[in-house]
Amino acid sequence: MGSSRSSLRRVPDGQQLLQETGFSAAVLLRLHQRFQFLDKDSRGHLRSEDLEAELSENPMGDRIVGAFFQPGQETVDFPSFVRVLAHFRPTEKNRTRGGEQPEPANSRNRKLKFAFQLYDRDRDGKISRTELLQVLREMLGLQVTEEQLQSIAERAIQEADLDRDHAICFDEFRKSLEKVNIDHKMSVRFLE
Repeated sequence: MGSSRSSLRRVPDGQQLLQETGFSAAVLLRLHQRFQFLDKDSRGHLRSEDLEAELSENPMGDRIVGAFFQPGQETVDFPSFVRVLAHFRPTEKNRTRGGEQPEPANSRNRKLKFAFQLYDRDRDGKISRTELLQVLREMLGLQVTEEQLQSIAERAIQEADLDRDHAICFDEFRKSLEKVNIDHKMSVRFLE
């Protein structure tokens, strides 16, 4: 453990990231090694192409890669890379936060906001039928017909759309997933 902490000095913003993300020093070091591996030209940042190769088999790969970059941003540094990955860290069952501490990135609410943004491509605060269909096409591909996709999207919006505006806002999204174990679905166990 001591060697992990001392090696952490080589990690940009290491101490701050430990506190902010809840990652252990050992996990933070592994993430830094992975970042350096992806940064093949040793630029100190990643471009979307660096991440796309890693997620090429994932049907949502382009959306996940997009989550690392703010609109207009072409590169991501290590601290930003870690902050996005923190959404996928399993939650700690007995962890409580003080009133002044920010909500952790791996809280249920933050995980849901992250997932919502994967659907809300135009970032207007709502998931439209068109956006939902795009995600379904990416996830299900040729496994179902276009007619089935349309039916799934229509039914999902009807069930979640409480204000009947033909779109799903974040609160509706959150309510529709109340019974879903988000921590299980949005956790990568190696990030423990």
